[in-house]
Amino acid sequence: MLLLLGGLLFGAAIFLFAETATQPARQRRELLRRAASYGSQPAARAIDRERVTFADRVIAPALKAVARFILRLSPRTTRDSIAQRILAAGLANKITADQLLAAKGVLAGGGFLFGLLVGSALGKGQTALVLSLGLGLLGLIGPDFFVNSRITQRREQVQAALPDALDLLAVSVEAGLAFDGAVAKLTEYMDGPLVEEFALTLNEMRVGESRAEALRRMAARVDVQELSSFVRAVVQADNLGTSIGQILRVQAADSRIRRQLAAEEKAMKAPIKMLIPTAVFILPATFIVILGPAILNWGKGF
Repeated sequence: MLLLLGGLLFGAAIFLFAETATQPARQRRELLRRAASYGSQPAARAIDRERVTFADRVIAPALKAVARFILRLSPRTTRDSIAQRILAAGLANKITADQLLAAKGVLAGGGFLFGLLVGSALGKGQTALVLSLGLGLLGLIGPDFFVNSRITQRREQVQAALPDALDLLAVSVEAGLAFDGAVAKLTEYMDGPLVEEFALTLNEMRVGESRAEALRRMAARVDVQELSSFVRAVVQADNLGTSIGQILRVQAADSRIRRQLAAEEKAMKAPIKMLIPTAVFILPATFIVILGPAILNWGKGF
C-alpha cells in the first residue's frame, strides 16, 4: 500500500512538473490559434465566456500555492530577484518566477517521496530518511543550479561575442548611421545572447526610454565587466557630445585583448584541473600495468 501511494504521489509530481514545463508552449499555440482565427468567428460568439481548461482551474492554483510555500521557506528570496535571475539566464520567454518556485517544490517533494520509497524497499529506516532528505534537497536546489549555469554560460557567450559586435557598431557609426541605426544593423546581421540584449535595449529606446537608461539596464541584466565599460563609455560620450565611433573602436580593441587574456587564463588553469582526474584514474591504471607483472613474478618466486 505504501509503495502504491508513493508511486501515485511521484507520478503526480512528474505530471505537475511536465505541465509547468510545457505551459509556455501551450500558451503560445493558443495565442497563435486565436490570432489565426481572428475575424472569422461570428459576432454572436464574441461575447461567449472563454473556456476554462483543467490546467487553469486546478494546476495553475496548485502551482501558485507551491510557489508561495517555497517563498515562505526562504524569506530572503523574492519574486523580483528570481525574475531578474531568469532574465539574466535568457529564460524569461520560457518560464516565470512562480513556475521556477513551483518546479523547486515539485522536484523536492518528488525526490523526498522517491527516496522514502527506495529506502523502505531496502528495509532500513535510517537509509530511507537520509536518502529521502538528500534527494529532496537535490530537487530543491536543482532548478537554481540550472539557472545559475545558464547565467554563467550566457555571460561567457556575451564576452566572446562583444568584440565582433563592437566592431560592427563602429563600422556602422563611421559609415554615417546613428547609434540606434547601428544597433538595428547589429540585430539584423548577428545573433546570440548579446544581440538579444541589444534588441531588447533597442526596443526600450523605441518606446521612449532614454539611451543611457536602456544601456544601464542592459549592463545590469548581463553583469559583464566589458559590457559595463562599454555602456559607461557610450553614456559619457553622450553627455560630453564626443564622437562615438572612435570610442567604439577603442572599446572593441580593449574587449578583444580581455578575451585573449581570459582564454590564456583558462589554458593555464587546465593542467591544474586535469591533476585530480589524472591522479585518481590514470596513475592507478598505469601502476597496475607497469608493476603488476613484476609483483606476480615476485610472488611466484616464493
